[in-house]
Amino acid sequence: MSEFETIVDPLLEELELDIGGLRVVALGGGHGLAQALMAIQEYGETITAVVSVADDGGSSGRLVPGLGIPPPGDTRRALLALSPGGSLWRRVMEHRFEHGDVAGHSLGNLVLAAFAEMSGGLEEALNTMGRLMGARGAVVPVASEPLVLEAVIDGKAVSGQAAISRSRGSIEDLRVTPAVTATRAALAAIGSAEQIVIGPGSLYTSLAAVLVVPGVVEAVNASAAGLVYVCNLITQDGETLGMDAAAHVAALVERTGLRRPDVVVGHHGPLEVPAGLQRVEVDETALGCRVESAELADPGAAWPQHDPARLGAVLRRLA
Repeated sequence: MSEFETIVDPLLEELELDIGGLRVVALGGGHGLAQALMAIQEYGETITAVVSVADDGGSSGRLVPGLGIPPPGDTRRALLALSPGGSLWRRVMEHRFEHGDVAGHSLGNLVLAAFAEMSGGLEEALNTMGRLMGARGAVVPVASEPLVLEAVIDGKAVSGQAAISRSRGSIEDLRVTPAVTATRAALAAIGSAEQIVIGPGSLYTSLAAVLVVPGVVEAVNASAAGLVYVCNLITQDGETLGMDAAAHVAALVERTGLRRPDVVVGHHGPLEVPAGLQRVEVDETALGCRVESAELADPGAAWPQHDPARLGAVLRRLA
């Protein structure tokens, strides 16, 4: 038994939980996935986040070179979303350093990187850290190694999540390199799910970044689970300007091979839209599928985002 196992295993035995009930899987990354996970906690009993590992910006982008592990940023954010809101663990892991060589780094990213180095990989590190933090679900990286998101935009090859998100133009193709198959844990979670939630989140650099990993779309399309797409409240500069909900869904279907969602969840109600962006309009006729509209925006947020309680109430009805 390694030194790591000697220290951590007794703690995990004390915290082991027996879980069951409604199995919900959320796919994506970034802040959108975090909002979805907080919403799913309103009703889900066995929750799994299948998270993008193509993040190459910020703290994650600085940590990945030389470590040989997937970028921890999106998985850390998902783990914190599933953890008790007022816990000391969560407050500490959210801390971002402001000075010195670690300026800009989140402590959570550094701790996950340390756990990954000690335990043999990010997947095991997330499992360990999640149980120590009392997370109400599992966070699973979609791949076991760092991936590079590549796109063809108006005929030009663009490499990297950050560069793609800044680019303007029509995204004609999207893939990841290396083309490794999704982790067994990700595919198993999708295969056993009773509800699969995609979105909200950046259409190409968070949602499609998970779906284009080999094996993911095949698993989703083969699943009998209800497939729910949660539409963004507003468009995103560089990715979706001018696109309504139907265009968002069409892009996912065309670029990834995803089956059409069973239900699209959209916002209906007041919304302050930042200058230069647009509200994502939801037209049931154009979508050609069931639409659930409700007032979903968080009225207290400085930037348009979903209110987890409101979104959770809608998703609960669809489960």
